[in-house]
Amino acid sequence: MEVINTSGRRKTAIARLYLKPGNGKITVNKKDYKEYFPTGILQYMVKQPFILTSNEGKFDINVNLNGGGIKGQAEAMRLALSKALVELDAEHRPPLKAKGLLRRDPRMVERKKPGQPKARKKFQFSKR
Repeated sequence: MEVINTSGRRKTAIARLYLKPGNGKITVNKKDYKEYFPTGILQYMVKQPFILTSNEGKFDINVNLNGGGIKGQAEAMRLALSKALVELDAEHRPPLKAKGLLRRDPRMVERKKPGQPKARKKFQFSKR
């Protein structure tokens, strides 16, 4: 099996993931994933596709993350990993789809409009 390359996005975060057979080493921006994602929730979020498909410790992952915040990056990485596992074996699709891990979350920050202080906030209106 050759290296599988996929990408995932969330808000302004972009994850480019390279999956190959190995012993479960996860590298994010040339650091161990436990060092890059310090909280247990984010670490679980990253490993969730492996847990659902019972593939923990079978693949090495190298991920390049940029943009967004740490949670958006974790969710982008989770989407990229889910896509890679489905590309590897179509049998993994139903459990990942049932948990909603193959859906790209489209919510992004609304742009600021001219003549307003923020996206939806208006300047104070004075009748008199």
